[in-house]
Amino acid sequence: MANMNAVLEQAVARQDVPFAVGMVADADGTRFSGAAGEAAAGRAASEDTVFRIFSMTKAIGSVAAMILIDRGRIDFDTPVVDILPEFSRVQVLDGYDGDTPVLRAPRVQATLRHLATHTSGFEYEFWNADVARYLEVTGHPTILSGLKQSLFYPLTSDPGTRWGYGIGIDWLGQVVEAVDGRTIDVFCREEIFEPLGMANTGFELEGGMAANLGTLMARGEDGVFVPFDLAPPSRPEMYGMGHNLYSTAPDYLRFLRAVLCKGELDGARILSEQAVADMTVDHMQGLTFQKMVTIAPPVTADVDLFPGTRVTHSFAFARNEEAIPGKRSAGSLTWAGVCNTHFWLDPTKGIAGVIMTQSLPFVEERFMATYDAYEQAVYADL
Repeated sequence: MANMNAVLEQAVARQDVPFAVGMVADADGTRFSGAAGEAAAGRAASEDTVFRIFSMTKAIGSVAAMILIDRGRIDFDTPVVDILPEFSRVQVLDGYDGDTPVLRAPRVQATLRHLATHTSGFEYEFWNADVARYLEVTGHPTILSGLKQSLFYPLTSDPGTRWGYGIGIDWLGQVVEAVDGRTIDVFCREEIFEPLGMANTGFELEGGMAANLGTLMARGEDGVFVPFDLAPPSRPEMYGMGHNLYSTAPDYLRFLRAVLCKGELDGARILSEQAVADMTVDHMQGLTFQKMVTIAPPVTADVDLFPGTRVTHSFAFARNEEAIPGKRSAGSLTWAGVCNTHFWLDPTKGIAGVIMTQSLPFVEERFMATYDAYEQAVYADL
């Protein structure tokens, strides 16, 4: 375990990360827990540190939908418009006539599978200049506003034609609400967080969570970290399942262990074994993950998962279809949050790991070198 601890401590000493919490678990429980640096002034990083997990919310949103699929209420290929008639307002952005967006109806109806695998045509403004321009020229609110109207981004391609990373899981959360009748925050609390004992995971900073929140740091042009203000909106019109959660490393590891244990943890079952099997296979129907090129370098670097390796997406996680030497096995599952909270789940080796901080830019080179060294240490030590 000394190697894993050393990676975290050295990364903080070099200021490759402002602080770090790392944990690893298997089906039986925690195998490693370590932390380095101060999560906030005068407060050491620890298992109690609360993180803005942003896009690590997405896997939980997909599991929420999977719970309803498991119960026969919806299926992977249910058209979104069949559940949410207002989805018919969504159009494809075909370019611009001057500053006027050119829009048309999609040629294919988006399904729940398209939403979950980021093949629906939705893309975030951080990786698509046409979407950034659309928000600017129309005044359309960003999804981070928490406004219901913000859901109506244009598509940048027809559903089922290519990978494009965006707000699909926010729509998936709306599907869960419409089918189940509970709001998504209540659904997640009652169906996922409470059964799995995730007491420090929620959509709002409640109880002692606020006191344990880590400080978000952004790296300036001089290479030095400075505090930065970014958080999901509190009490929004709708909770976005793409980004809205706060959590801790131990809590998120319990969620990953439930998947590792085929839907059950400590006697609480949230999904059937068959549902977990169905959820975690490649759902991209021949498509693959494509490099995400940033148009907002202060927020994110380019995202290229395992260059040269075929990467797909299950109903809830990205998948590497080939083994990564010295690291995760083929068929491992992964994703991350924009403030550099990262996880992976290796069903073949039977382990799940997290490495979490609060920093921008997302996947900057110095953070990714730390992640690489940490994961290699995990497999060397365990």
